[in-house]
Formats: sequence, C-alpha cells, structure tokens
Amino acid sequence: MNLDYLSGAGAFAWAIISLLPWRPWATSEALDASTDLSGEDLSDITVLIPARNEAGVIKATLAGVKAQGGHIPVILVDDGSTDGTAVAAESVGMKDLRIIEGELPPEGWSGKLWALEQGFRHVHTNLLLLLDADIRLKPGILWALRRKMEEGDLGLVSLMAALRMAGFWERFFMPAFIYFFKMLYPFRLSNSTFPWVAAAAGGCILLRTGALRGSGGFEAVRNELIDDCALAKRIKGAGGRTWIGLSHSVVSLRAYEDIKDVWDLVARTAFYQLRYSRLLLLVCTVMMIIVFWLPVAGLFIPTILSKSISGCALAAMVLTYLPTLRFYNLSYGWALLLPLVATLYLAMTWTSAIRFWQGKGLQWKGRSYGARQG
Repeated sequence: MNLDYLSGAGAFAWAIISLLPWRPWATSEALDASTDLSGEDLSDITVLIPARNEAGVIKATLAGVKAQGGHIPVILVDDGSTDGTAVAAESVGMKDLRIIEGELPPEGWSGKLWALEQGFRHVHTNLLLLLDADIRLKPGILWALRRKMEEGDLGLVSLMAALRMAGFWERFFMPAFIYFFKMLYPFRLSNSTFPWVAAAAGGCILLRTGALRGSGGFEAVRNELIDDCALAKRIKGAGGRTWIGLSHSVVSLRAYEDIKDVWDLVARTAFYQLRYSRLLLLVCTVMMIIVFWLPVAGLFIPTILSKSISGCALAAMVLTYLPTLRFYNLSYGWALLLPLVATLYLAMTWTSAIRFWQGKGLQWKGRSYGARQG
C-alpha cells in the first residue's frame, strides 16, 4: 500500500471539516452580559437550582443570581445534601429564595432531573432558568438571555459555561472538551430549524415554562444521562426554536485539577453518547486515528509528498482549534497538543465502554449512573 494514501486520508478528513458550511469549530455563536443594565423587572423568571453537597460553591452561585437584580424568585432543591448546603444558601440572605428538601428519586429517574421535577411543581412564572449549583452568573447576563429569547422567539436559550482553566490539566483538557462538543453538536445546526441536531448546556438554560410543559416536562427525559441535549431535542421536536452559544458571563466554579476528575467526567456519558454500540465505538476509534494521528504519522513517511500533505492537515487541525483557544484567552501553543488530547479523550471513551461492559456505573455524589442492566 502506498503510504502517501495514509497521509491523504487524514488531509482529506481535515479538508472536509474545514469546509463544512456550518463551521462547527467557529465561536461566532456567543452571548455575554449586557452593558445596558436598564433595571428591567426580571420577576417573570424563576431560577431553579438543584443542589447536592454544594456548600463550597452555592454562596457564589446565589450571589451571582442576586446581582442580576431584585425580585427574582429562586427555588433551590436540596437533593439530600450532607454538607450543609441549605444552611450555606440561607446565609446569603435572599428574600426571594425558597429551599425545598428533596425526596429520594423514584425508579427510572436520575437524581438531578428528579430534583428539577420537584422544584418545577412550584414554578408559576412564564420563564424558567435552570442553573447548576456550581455556576456563577455575571451581572446583566440574565437580562441578555431574556432579550435573546424574546428577539428570536425562542423556546430555549442555553449558554455553555466558561469552564475553569486555571491548572495545567484544565488548560490541557477543557478547551478541547468544548471544541469536541461543538463538533458533535454544531451550534449553527442546533440553532437552525435542522431537525436532527439539538444541543443545550445544562449549567445555564432559559426556558419558556409553557414550552417545557408542552414537550412533556422533565418526566419525558427522566432517565437521560445527557439530559440537557435531550431536553433541547424535546423542545425542538415540539416545534420550538432553540439556541446555544458560548459565554464569558456564565462561569463554572467546578475545579478539575486532577486528570482523574476529567477522566470520570467524560467516562460518565461517553459510551452512552454512542448509544452503547460497539460498532459506533469502533467507528469513532477509526475516525479519531484517521483525523488526529495519520497527519502526525505522515510526517515520518520518507517522501516529500507525504510530509507536505501531512503538514497541510496539521495546519488545518491547528487552525480549527485556534478560535476556541482565542475565545478563552489561552496560548495558541496548546493547539500543538491536540492529537495527544484527542487520544486521551478516546481512551476515556473506551473506559466508559469497559465500565459499562463490566456492569459498573460512575459514582457521582453517592449515586451510580450508566450501569449496565441485566
């Protein structure tokens, strides 16, 4: 076999990715806090926060909500916390805060979705903001979210939180996490009427309460591990428009200082995302090798043609990663490590599959998810 063909395969893949009209690598879909803090009444939005053992971050999360303006109803569902989450929340002194003591999830419900379902029963406003307990909002972003929804007549608006990128492993993995997410769920397709792609980022989702009820509510997605995208799919399937974008004004407080933390984060849902299919896992593996390693391998093939083709493929790879690095103000040098990052993400996906085949689920805050049944 002519080794030049191997180089050509990788270059061909990157040529396709670079020329896709929906530009999955771009960062043009973004929304940040409005500088026009006009003091609009936001009391038509209820903020719903599921919280399980989040005492270390819940004060910052609630302070971020409080900074959006007055009279915003907040419902916090304390999902069996043992670390004083509810006490920490009360200490913020929000007069419109209601804390609900959550019950154990029934059969067939994930813990987070059951907490959301319990809180949703007490929502009486037209709009609902689903906010993770480890997300801090910058002043003005809730107003900007509502304006985005109204201008686009949208049923769901979601923002991908700016992940923490302080330590080495966070800078190594987290930009790529967002880059790969956008490759799997291209924002431009999700934001269009195209029916087969629907995405949301669960940390910050603004919904029309009627659209949520009309799509079946949380019960319709009660056992979904990737519940945010499943919810967007339900809203879109019921005729609503959805929009997802990046943001600097929605900030994740969750630290991933150890490689094991990132490994478990990805392994939790990676094989589920492939529908527990061995065939899709094999296809994913082959594609990752073609896209990320054939261009590197081609540099070592002793022909000028292979080296030239591989160099072009690597240049395309780096160029598609630069917008993400630029958006988060990171050094462009991280782009050179993308083949290694991709290899580790593939290893995490295989870990997810192996855990499933062994009948194991990921332990997340004392609960098991993704275990093989039967």
